[in-house]
Amino acid sequence: MIHIFFLQQYVTRYNKRRCLGGLVLAATIRDVAKLANVSVATVSRVINESGSVNEKTKQKVLEAIRELDYQPNDVARSLFKGKSKMIALFVPDIMNPFFPELARAVEDITNQHGYTFVLCNTDNDHQKELKYLNALLQKSIDGFIIVSSTMETNHINKLSVPIISHDRKTSSDLISVTVNNREGARQAVKHLKDLGCERIMYIAGPEDVSSARNRMLGYLDIVKEEEWFTEEYILEGNYSMDDAYEVTRNMLMRNPNIDGIFAANDLMGVGALQAAASLNIDVPDKLSVISFDGIKLGETTSPALTTMAQPIYKIGKRAAELLINKIEKPTEVIESEEHNVQLVVRESTQKGS
Repeated sequence: MIHIFFLQQYVTRYNKRRCLGGLVLAATIRDVAKLANVSVATVSRVINESGSVNEKTKQKVLEAIRELDYQPNDVARSLFKGKSKMIALFVPDIMNPFFPELARAVEDITNQHGYTFVLCNTDNDHQKELKYLNALLQKSIDGFIIVSSTMETNHINKLSVPIISHDRKTSSDLISVTVNNREGARQAVKHLKDLGCERIMYIAGPEDVSSARNRMLGYLDIVKEEEWFTEEYILEGNYSMDDAYEVTRNMLMRNPNIDGIFAANDLMGVGALQAAASLNIDVPDKLSVISFDGIKLGETTSPALTTMAQPIYKIGKRAAELLINKIEKPTEVIESEEHNVQLVVRESTQKGS
């Protein structure tokens, strides 16, 4: 009984915001109710914007909240409303500079709309994706933006919150925000041909990624009828700088007649530039290199990398805006979006400059 008595005294001191060992403890909803001379239920209705509270009483409660610097418990609010004001972004490789640039846009928009932003690096691991999904659903997550090539349709269909697919089409049933990958790839190869390149190799991304497949198709649209073309000119770079370096170096040693390279992302484009440098092949006078994405890294290489630039911030922003719209207006019809890429010519294709 003595222990219970002291516990009750401690709780009383906590609720009244008294100092305990010099530490001022946080106000509770009961403190707000007492100061405003209303019930706890009334304070709860004001905080959660539920039920009817007359304007005079509402102002008394809000004034008490400000005076006490009361911070509502987010967990309790999410349990009450079934919402957490929290959005998650799943990316497959946080080491790829494309995804931090994308994440910045999503974070900016979620913060502007009063949502908390959670970034999850999945490593293209399906089990890791499921682990994140289950953990966040238990916290009443409001929605997901997913960059994934491993998420299965049956798992997506079981989710009870909105999802936006980004960068690649995860499922035909999902709203997606992507770019015109196939047409952008065509433009990249046409740029090399316009420069006079006669043998153009392609460094491909993973086959299970829809955007990588579409970039491959764009390359093939331009070169498949060329007399010189064989499948030997398509190399697997796995969206990796190191892999691209190895396959490019080996290919250039075997086939010195190659005078153009199109890489399916900028990381592989940088790997191709490094491979050329290791063989003392002059870029762009002997070899022109173009890639895809438009990350900041391409501006810093020597020579600077020509690229088909995605509007990274814009598409991240749109994904977040569409998701928030779907969360807040669940019955509204929202269409998928496909944005255009833009040719950005830099030193790696500027022959004679």
